[in-house]
Formats: sequence, structure tokens, C-alpha cells
Amino acid sequence: MDKKLINYDTFIKISKAISHSRDPEEVVLMTVESIKEALKVKGCSLFLINRKTKELEVAASYGLSEEYINKGPVSALKSIANSLEEGPVAIYDVSDDPRIQYPEAAKKEGIASILAVPIIAHEKIIGAMRVYTAEPWEVTLDEVNFVQALAQFAGMAIDMCRLYQGQKESIDILKRMKEVQTTRTTRWTPYEGVPVSEPRT
Repeated sequence: MDKKLINYDTFIKISKAISHSRDPEEVVLMTVESIKEALKVKGCSLFLINRKTKELEVAASYGLSEEYINKGPVSALKSIANSLEEGPVAIYDVSDDPRIQYPEAAKKEGIASILAVPIIAHEKIIGAMRVYTAEPWEVTLDEVNFVQALAQFAGMAIDMCRLYQGQKESIDILKRMKEVQTTRTTRWTPYEGVPVSEPRT
């Protein structure tokens, strides 16, 4: 099958997931799996920025070992930091690039190259998508655009799910407040707990 058709099928799959799912974990996991399968790479991970610690925290990963995922805190300021500021960054040789925070761990994992792209929502960078290969990778513009587009999809999905969950929480709170108010109204008068059925004297 033509690679462009595969990519098109992937876009349809992810867009359907976004429109039907209220769970951001489900959407981001499907996104990293889809990227790995479509590009036939070693693995893919999606990170979200922790604003307090300035670390990139793994939200979803596919194809990588637990040991590599848990290798240590990933600093947004040290680990391919320019991908968050300037856009996509392709690293051909992870063993000889100062932008890699854990080169030994990458070598042990069998990673040769990495493509990193930012994830943006409402013009703010909220995380990063990283694609890993076992062989040196001369990344093409089409591949960069494909990963970047899916990273944007993931950003929209996360933002929509957060909004939905926030609205749901607010609605639940309002419902509980209304129930309390309704309960009080049907049982009590405004006069400090005097039962409705008892006239004031």
C-alpha cells in the first residue's frame, strides 16, 4: 500500500478516536501506536510538560522498554530543548549529540535516531512527541509533517478531554449544590431551621 494512503488512514483513525473518546489516555496511546506502525519505527512516546518541575512526563509510549521509559527525569530544559522552542528536531546519531540527556540509556535501548516535535494547544507548548528508530534515520519532510500533524491532533484531543472533564466536574458540583438547595427549600423555611409545616408564632 502507498505510504500516503497509510498516513491518510492513520489520520482518519485518530480523528475518529478524538471525536468519540472522552479519555485523553486512550487517544494519546492510539496516536503513539499509530505513528510507530505507520512509519515502521522502533518506538514513539508522548510527553507532557510539568510546569512546576520543568520536566517532560511520559503520557504514553509504545515500543520502548520500561527500563528506558523509567531511566530518570527528562528535563524540558536539557533534553532536545530546542524542539520545544524552535519546532521539529531530527537527531541522526544519538550517541554523538549534546542535546541528548541520556545517551548511554539510548544506546543500551538500541536507539539510533530521534525525531522530536512540539505539541501545541491554544498557541502554548504543552508537551512533545518523540519518534525513535533502531537504524540511522534520514528524516524526510513528509515524515516530519506526518508526525507533527499527529502531534497537533494529540494536543487537540488532550485539550478537548481536559475541557470536557473540567466541565463535567463543574456540572457535577452545580448539581450537588442544587440538590442541597432543593433539599433545604423543601424541608426548611428561611428562618433558621424551622420546619415548613410548623407556622411561626
